[in-house]
Amino acid sequence: MGNQGLLQHLANGISLGSLYALIAIGYTMVYGILRLINFAHGDIFMLGIYITYYGVLFTSIPWWIVFIFASVFTGLIGLLLEKVAYRPLRESPRITILISAIGASFFLQNFGIVVFGGRPKAFPIPNVFNRVVKLGGVSISMITFVIPLVTLLLLLGLTYFITKTKTGMAMRALSKDYETASLMGIDINRIISITFFIGSFLAAVGGIMWGIRYPQLMPLMGVMPGLKCFIAAVIGGIGNITGAVLGGFILGLGEIMLVALLPKLTGYRDAFAFILLIVILLIKPTGLMGEKITEKV
Repeated sequence: MGNQGLLQHLANGISLGSLYALIAIGYTMVYGILRLINFAHGDIFMLGIYITYYGVLFTSIPWWIVFIFASVFTGLIGLLLEKVAYRPLRESPRITILISAIGASFFLQNFGIVVFGGRPKAFPIPNVFNRVVKLGGVSISMITFVIPLVTLLLLLGLTYFITKTKTGMAMRALSKDYETASLMGIDINRIISITFFIGSFLAAVGGIMWGIRYPQLMPLMGVMPGLKCFIAAVIGGIGNITGAVLGGFILGLGEIMLVALLPKLTGYRDAFAFILLIVILLIKPTGLMGEKITEKV
């Protein structure tokens, strides 16, 4: 593999890793506060793509406005999901809310099949993303550059929000000690709702860019990316936003380089994520940047 081929694969790996990182942040934020794995997160990702698809295809609104509206609307769906499927069970045993999350995932998948149909659809890609950039003799699509840039900007914005605003400080307090934070007057329901909104918003942004990068839409398309982004969050240390980003890049680059260096193992690309997860957990069970959490009995 020459330098040009390596540059091409690195660009693709960074692009895919950025997508994984963006979606993994939603998993890690919810877990950090509620100690809940939101298994419906991948299906929220799917809804974001479909909302964008219908908005671009059947309205005359500029595509960038549709992208923003679809992301915000998907964030509101995530907020509604928390109120309906998770909030009533918040004081229930952990296994109960976990089962509710799995049920919500199955519901959204079947809702997608009934409403959107099972036949694959082609995502309408704006012309600006079809441009090809020549870099060092390598042809790289514009979206390959856009994805890491959008991920970086959103990550910087999220970091500022969490570290500099009162709501962000309340999120951090809630993640450290749920009971003490509630006793100090923090509005628990409001903070958790905002967390779900942000996570679902980021999933929608990731979904839109995924649709541009891989323009084939299906109601079950969120299952495998959802699992991989969960794996990325666990690899980095679930509950840690920086860890989720790190895990996303490790997984994305690892997948692309596996296919590039060992093309005969292309069919095992998805298996690579699970093998990497097992190896990381055997070496460091809390993930690369995770902290050991002692649960109260």
